[in-house]
Amino acid sequence: MGIVAGLDSSPDFTRIVVCDADTGAVLRQGYAPHPVESPDGTARPSDVDPQAWLLSLGEAAGGGLLEGVQAIGVSAQQNAVVPLDAQGNTVRPAMVGGDKRAQVAAADLIDALGGREAWAQAVGCVPQAAQPVTKLRWLAKTEPENAVRAAVLMQAHDWLVWQLLGRPVRRTTDRGGASGTGYWSAATGTYRSDLVELALGHQAMLPEVIGPAEAAGTTPEGLLISAGTGETMAAAFGLGIGLGDAVVSLGASGSVMAVHPEALVDSRGMITSLADATGMHLPVVTTLNAVRTLRGAAELLGVADLEGLSELAMKSTPGSHGLVLLPYLEGERTPNLPHTAGMLAGLRRESMKPEHLARAAFEGMLCGLADALDVLRGRGVEVRRIFLLGAAAELSAVQAAAPMLFGAQVVVPQPADYAAIGAARQAAWALGVSQGTLDPRTPPVWQGAAAQVLEPGEELAVGQAVRQQFVSVREQTHPGAFRA
Repeated sequence: MGIVAGLDSSPDFTRIVVCDADTGAVLRQGYAPHPVESPDGTARPSDVDPQAWLLSLGEAAGGGLLEGVQAIGVSAQQNAVVPLDAQGNTVRPAMVGGDKRAQVAAADLIDALGGREAWAQAVGCVPQAAQPVTKLRWLAKTEPENAVRAAVLMQAHDWLVWQLLGRPVRRTTDRGGASGTGYWSAATGTYRSDLVELALGHQAMLPEVIGPAEAAGTTPEGLLISAGTGETMAAAFGLGIGLGDAVVSLGASGSVMAVHPEALVDSRGMITSLADATGMHLPVVTTLNAVRTLRGAAELLGVADLEGLSELAMKSTPGSHGLVLLPYLEGERTPNLPHTAGMLAGLRRESMKPEHLARAAFEGMLCGLADALDVLRGRGVEVRRIFLLGAAAELSAVQAAAPMLFGAQVVVPQPADYAAIGAARQAAWALGVSQGTLDPRTPPVWQGAAAQVLEPGEELAVGQAVRQQFVSVREQTHPGAFRA
């Protein structure tokens, strides 16, 4: 079919990959950081002029990078809100990131609709500070004049697609991006405009949600632009995950998501019901404590870095000589214990050694993520294979413990720009459908990610014993934390 491009506009940079449309082989790449601040130097970290995204896009695409490209897909940071006035101009800088300013607004919204369960039933998620619906509430409360002027609401990838197409009258988005807003339901496939009004104080125009293989449009030069999607959905598409696959991401906090054929409504609010970039669903469970647990342990033990902590942990054995670390250092979302703290249990004279505490930190982090996996498994989500992402996935202590604690095959993909690759794969799909060579229900089959595959093997029974040790301490300390 030729060549296609995928661009990923993350919070800090734009990365572009140019791929063979048939195989997915990456032919060339471009990169550029976003400009650090606005010209007057006044922008706050949670406020970004979206023009910065265009500037870095142009720089990343320099040097003829896109020569010969027939279609482009766009992936972008999720949770960014770009409020526009009736003429299509930005009302204020885009609101991006976690934005702790909106925490009070999240609590207001939860109460205004009647609680967590009401939100879960309405849109498959409970408002959090980062979500667009919460940022709209913050805008209405703190910048009412800007809220009144906001006539159109777009997310980062919507806005970029719209700009690439020359700002047409038609504005589009995809299921994946829409499902993260807090005012679109993955279960029903429809917007809840009443929730926009609840948050913003009035109705606003929202982008049309188009299908995974549909094109958003074509530029005057004949370049096809696909629907685009959020970074999470693009990365999942770039990895090539399908039914039976889960992805565990190790950042400061952690997340577990899996492909499922239907939307999951969780009255406890632990599952965020997202849509993916193929027509399926991506239920997500988040933990607040992943790599921050390891960094805290490294500081406590006076170890210079995580590699050193991993080496120390490998001197211990599974079960950490009875030490159990409940890693709830920032409170926790899964289980919902926002005001709790971490705890170290099982201290005996023989267990009070640095290597056992190091091992307990790794096991505590992974058992917390295994708890999140079990939330999905408990709702009928099949998990046969787990993709482990993040720099910490390369650590020997993580790779030694993860298969036995998760009870499944663990795949550690080689580092790559999976969100950009997923955006390019979406572009190839839309291009193939437009040419009549691909089915709109079946995405192109691209070569899988190069990866290391780890099996639980004979260690499975040992891992189950370590998990049970962790669960016993959790239940004694927080009885019934996972019950509705």
